[in-house]
Amino acid sequence: MTPLPPLLGARRAPTDQSGDTAPDDSGVLPDAFDDALGDAELLAARAALAQGRWQVARSLLLHTGDDWDRRGHRATVLAAEPYAAAWSHEWLLAEPGSADAATLHALALVQRTLRGKDDADRAREACHTAATLAPADPTPWLGLLQLARTQGPEHEVLRTFAQLRERHPEHHHGHHLLVARLAERPQGGRAESHEVYDLAELAAAEAPADSPLAVLPVVAYAERYRVLAATGPTPGDPVGSGHWSGPRARRILRAAFDWWLEWEHDDHPRRHIDLNHLAFAMSSAGRPAEAAALFQRIGRHATRAPWSYPHRDAWQAFRTARSRALGRPLPEASFPEP
Repeated sequence: MTPLPPLLGARRAPTDQSGDTAPDDSGVLPDAFDDALGDAELLAARAALAQGRWQVARSLLLHTGDDWDRRGHRATVLAAEPYAAAWSHEWLLAEPGSADAATLHALALVQRTLRGKDDADRAREACHTAATLAPADPTPWLGLLQLARTQGPEHEVLRTFAQLRERHPEHHHGHHLLVARLAERPQGGRAESHEVYDLAELAAAEAPADSPLAVLPVVAYAERYRVLAATGPTPGDPVGSGHWSGPRARRILRAAFDWWLEWEHDDHPRRHIDLNHLAFAMSSAGRPAEAAALFQRIGRHATRAPWSYPHRDAWQAFRTARSRALGRPLPEASFPEP
């Protein structure tokens, strides 16, 4: 087994898979599983891009600047639009030196590759081209990490993550992808001693106090549950699995929830992913009061992962857990059916 390199050692550098909701080739996602997660500017740009008006996406990425988590989130969601590759190619023809156009086109090719509609080597080449045009930007490396997470050997995942983290040490999406892949390593030792837990806790400890990476250990537990339940040792019902009953799990849940109460900000672009992971964990651990508070904050922004783990109907799992926590059924009109 390849040992983990010291990816998290330095504080800061100088400059039904998992972790994400699945793209829908129809171009229409129910509100409850919309990857845009309520970003109004992103929703407008995605709608315009679907009509071929790539100039709105151009303006959005330009004004996002070097807010790397937001840039990665917005570019990934835009890239999942079914015709993003075609329209970003049009943009690239109009502005051949545009790093934004190259990045969006590269991520669109990544999304097509993940859907089995394009060639991985072509997507990788596009990502490297975008990285050359914008050497400080972690977003092209996010595209490469998405490819490596599903199609590459582990050493490629680790090498790509190191490049991404060199550019943005607290990259939210990148850490989620890494944790999802490392959770698939075989178990060694006691149930709560898997190395993905160690890495996630270290990342949380090294991140700034207001970083959403504080929730990463909870994500690691969810990803490990996905693996264990899918391969047989753990029951497919998370509530009855006992996965969150150990002392380490209880400590991690308490620390993440306490952090959220004190530090949770409404401006992080992927905050609802963390909220859904926390609600899933609290529901599975039999903590309805904490889960209820999280469901109230989630509102309409349910995410497929982790509610789909291991192979469940995400919508039904979310509805059931929310009803149990709030003590009342979720009205049918509150969310569209997927």
